[in-house]
Amino acid sequence: MLDPDYILLVDDNPDDVDLAILALKRSHLDCDIVVARNGFEALKMLHGDSSALPSLRVLPKVVLLDINMPVMNGFDVLQAFRAHERTQSLPIVILTSSKEEQDIAKGYAYGANSYIHKPVDFANFTEAIKQLGMYWLVLNQTN
Repeated sequence: MLDPDYILLVDDNPDDVDLAILALKRSHLDCDIVVARNGFEALKMLHGDSSALPSLRVLPKVVLLDINMPVMNGFDVLQAFRAHERTQSLPIVILTSSKEEQDIAKGYAYGANSYIHKPVDFANFTEAIKQLGMYWLVLNQTN
């Protein structure tokens, strides 16, 4: 059974997915992590319109979204989430390797709640993930 306080991680890079999961486990946050390997999978999971993927009836506490993905990039996913009534106010954190100013501006313009550059160093990455998890799972108040 899926913990209602779960995180949806949308990333196509298996190494980044493994690092994020390890970092979240090391931060001792009591939550499940659901992984979508591309934006199309994430949309189908949360909008529940695909029999091939699990339909997530409860929305995650936060979505960690990469922007550089095949099939459907993170900006397209963000726009689709914001355009759909069910996910329009879902907390979405862009977690990406891009530091480009135009990507940051575009992320916020499309409705991201936060934009985080993935630290290259594992210790810094683990700390960033821990802080993200603490904020969105523990400190942030939702209805």
